[in-house]
Amino acid sequence: MPTAPTRVPQQERSRATRARLLEATVACLVDQGWSGTTTTLVATRAGVSRGAQLHHYPTKAALVIAAVEHLAERRAAEIRAEAVRLPAGPGRLDRLIDMLAAAFTGPLFVAALEVWVAARTDPHLRDALVPLEARVGREMHRLTVDLLGVDERAPGVREAVQATLDLLRGLGVANLLSDDSARRSALLEAWKRQLAAIVQP
Repeated sequence: MPTAPTRVPQQERSRATRARLLEATVACLVDQGWSGTTTTLVATRAGVSRGAQLHHYPTKAALVIAAVEHLAERRAAEIRAEAVRLPAGPGRLDRLIDMLAAAFTGPLFVAALEVWVAARTDPHLRDALVPLEARVGREMHRLTVDLLGVDERAPGVREAVQATLDLLRGLGVANLLSDDSARRSALLEAWKRQLAAIVQP
């Protein structure tokens, strides 16, 4: 006797739909850029109806802000997962900086950058994005401090960690239009030595 199909609870279906929409939004931002990303395209790519997309995210800005938050969480989770494999000892700092540099040149960074540029001239998007990015920035700073295993109350450490993140973000932007790997590698090697002198005196 055939068994009745198991019904997936509504809450679980909604969560799965939102996840598909957010992943599709990130993919569209990477592939199509801000101007080419439309809610219709996202819904199609996610395999959900336009009505379902509008139910969860009624505007493009709402959808994109949720996607930015989602991708920030993904980036942090990926960094934490990779950090488990980092060696202890003197080589840790070098490997950690390389790992963070990769995060600032990958597709998730590209998607975030598309939104930052759009927010410059879209006041509604900017108003929603600024507090989110401030929180994401604080969380990335705390994560870097944790992974370095440093005490940011020590003189110069907090500033050095923030300078590291700012440097990596800037190098990520420079890498968008051309292969900047040789110059980036040289700058990172120089910065690793300076950072080590501050956080590992």
